[in-house]
Amino acid sequence: MAHIGVMGAGSWGTTLAKVFADAGNTVTLWARREAVAEEINREHRNPKYLGDIPLPTSLVATHKPDEAIQGADILVLAVPSQTLRHNLEQWAAHIGPDTILLSLAKGVEAKTFERMSQVIAEVTAVPQDRIAVLSGPNLAKEIAQEQPAATVIACEDEANAKFVQQAVATSYFRPYTNSDVVGCEIGGACKNVIALACGMAAGKGLGENTLASVITRGLAEISRLGAALGADPRTFSGLAGLGDLVATCSSPLSRNRSFGARLGQGSSLDEAREASNGQVAEGVISSQSVFSLATSLGVEMPITQAVYGVCHLGLDVGDMVQALMGRSKKSEHA
Repeated sequence: MAHIGVMGAGSWGTTLAKVFADAGNTVTLWARREAVAEEINREHRNPKYLGDIPLPTSLVATHKPDEAIQGADILVLAVPSQTLRHNLEQWAAHIGPDTILLSLAKGVEAKTFERMSQVIAEVTAVPQDRIAVLSGPNLAKEIAQEQPAATVIACEDEANAKFVQQAVATSYFRPYTNSDVVGCEIGGACKNVIALACGMAAGKGLGENTLASVITRGLAEISRLGAALGADPRTFSGLAGLGDLVATCSSPLSRNRSFGARLGQGSSLDEAREASNGQVAEGVISSQSVFSLATSLGVEMPITQAVYGVCHLGLDVGDMVQALMGRSKKSEHA
């Protein structure tokens, strides 16, 4: 049994806190707002993010960061990618010398183009072998409902990956280990952008052939970026690559796909945000940072570029589709 601190009480953070508790660990969940922490402790639910799904009575919530961080064997970072650096700057002094940091954030930092594990190492001075990443086809609500799912725990240190694997394994949640942190992070960041494109296509009324084409060609450009960064190509045919991409691009539970669908139906970014409880999908921000990173490396990512155009340059979704279909002909493997 391990002691787990989970930083962030959104849908995914709360779900992972539940999974760790169900696996037999002691879990402290940090919520930014005191009222949320009190409701979780009193009602054993987080209605804003997980509806009426019951949480284990052993799960304890707090609004004080140090209470969740201190003494944690595994500290789960479940805040959005673009706020991770700021939060870590406040938390770093409380992190123990042997704590393993587990990142759930999926994105590339906007100004630095750094992956989340790089941001974590830079801010906390924790060595890379104590920084792990969780990624896979993990729609929070389904896992909270205890529907069977698999995931990947990626870490440079195999022993630390196995420690997290053991701590998070339940009858409904099966973790695999992987040493390719780069590939898992790139797959996780880029799939949100491709999911926006799939949502836009669905919002325009386009069918399954279109969606399958976008997913497949999206995987090709993700793999190109990963290769340029030294990732293991096998990662992109696994759970953190294809598995995560298919789930995020196909399910109405995916915030990025749903956000993209609203854009495809003619909503503005502000209107789509309002319909998403005031939240911008991660892929909107990631489209700019991923495209900029790819451009700096000379990697061609046409779908990402098109999504960036819609989200940041005012490109019409219909024009985006035409631009993609009108690209020069080439070999599939070029």
